Amino acid sequence: MGFLNRMLLFSICTLGITAALVSAAEMPISHLYFQQEGEDFLVPDVALHDLEEVVEKPNTNQSVPLKSCKKEVSEEATGDLDDPLELEMDMQDMDLIADPLEPLNRVFFHFNDKLYFWFLKPISTGYGKVVPEVLRVSIRNFFENLSMPIRAVNCILQGDIKGFGTELSRFVVNSTLGVAGFGNPAKQLFGMDMQDEDLGQTFGLYGLGPAFYINWPVLGPSSVRDTIGLVGDSFLSPMYYAVDATKYKIAIKGYEMVNRTSLKIGDYESLKKAALDPYISLRDAYHQHRQHKIKE
Repeated sequence: MGFLNRMLLFSICTLGITAALVSAAEMPISHLYFQQEGEDFLVPDVALHDLEEVVEKPNTNQSVPLKSCKKEVSEEATGDLDDPLELEMDMQDMDLIADPLEPLNRVFFHFNDKLYFWFLKPISTGYGKVVPEVLRVSIRNFFENLSMPIRAVNCILQGDIKGFGTELSRFVVNSTLGVAGFGNPAKQLFGMDMQDEDLGQTFGLYGLGPAFYINWPVLGPSSVRDTIGLVGDSFLSPMYYAVDATKYKIAIKGYEMVNRTSLKIGDYESLKKAALDPYISLRDAYHQHRQHKIKE
């Protein structure tokens, strides 16, 4: 083969490879698949994150061969792609929550998303500029101290006598030395941590699963188990008996939400910015957090 023919063949191959790489770079990350023996396998999120970094940094000085990158992803993130059954079993072992209401949940997710950015965040930001942080923390302490019966009763239901005693001691100390609970000397002076327990966790400890995921309007992420637990916990709250009118209960809960949100503005934005699909990220983060709380 002549020199010109070799150069022509080399140019054609180079153009073909370049076109393939450009197409891969322009393909949405969420649609990347590996193909093995005629079957498509979806790349897990951890692998997509690695591939996204490669795609988003085309000007790096380090050369990363496409073949070696694919091998690393297949071995570390997806398992042995030569064994589809093993990959399927690995995906089944992942602790995921059922989501049969996903279309409706996504509608409520977008509603809550707009509610946050258009209403809750602006109000909380303005509130935070007017009310000093030390006062906002004190108000949060007051509401947490007021909800002591919820945590104490669930400690008893879970057989945690030590936690029950800690909650009672915290309530006495914070209600007296902490001036009606606005201060937190129980933690600052005596190192007594709040026992973050609720009825949903109690049900989980007794083996009741979450059933399926629910994203409620305004209330946000939950599950069938945690929704039932939330209703039960409401009857343990002193606020349920101290305030008769429903409109006042809603006003108090709304104010508590604004105050709490003002102390953690940016958390939701960070999660949403880092997620390929914020809905799925929020759902999985919520489920994993609840499962971790049950196992503690």
